[in-house]
Amino acid sequence: MRRWQVGGALIRRDGGLLLVANRRRDRSVDWTPPGGVIDPGETVTEGLVREVREETGLEVHTLVRCAYRVEVEAPDLDWILHVEAWEVEAAGDVCIADPDGIVEHCRCVPFAEVPELLTASPAWIQVPIGHWLGLVPAAPADGAVTRSPEGSNESSHVSPSFRFRLYGTDRRSTRVERIG
Repeated sequence: MRRWQVGGALIRRDGGLLLVANRRRDRSVDWTPPGGVIDPGETVTEGLVREVREETGLEVHTLVRCAYRVEVEAPDLDWILHVEAWEVEAAGDVCIADPDGIVEHCRCVPFAEVPELLTASPAWIQVPIGHWLGLVPAAPADGAVTRSPEGSNESSHVSPSFRFRLYGTDRRSTRVERIG
């Protein structure tokens, strides 16, 4: 079973959430927070800072807190994905320099419009962000502290965790199930 770690950045900017448009191998486009695969030898936060710089041109100056964690099991594809999404503060001018050539666009999306823009994204993107926005309740046992993205940061915050299982091998016909 192949495993990899991804870091994602939740960046509040201009009254919304910064999202990037990703062109996938099948030529489809989906929107996600900036982030990507953590390279060997990097910590999650080091890789997240690098990915934000590459995908947006912004420099992360503060890691506020881990907002949530996600695990996706894909038994038919023989992989497990681990994601840590961090609220971060970043500054600078947007300039896409993605060496992977996946990110095509970057924009600040008003919080109320984020769920609609994420409809083409996988459930493991939509559900945790919906929870972070206060739109999707977390399971009672996950220890989450629910708040809106405009709210203050609590020092006692416990990062919620989400688990999903992906069935199938073709992106157009896979089925995703939330398992935790």
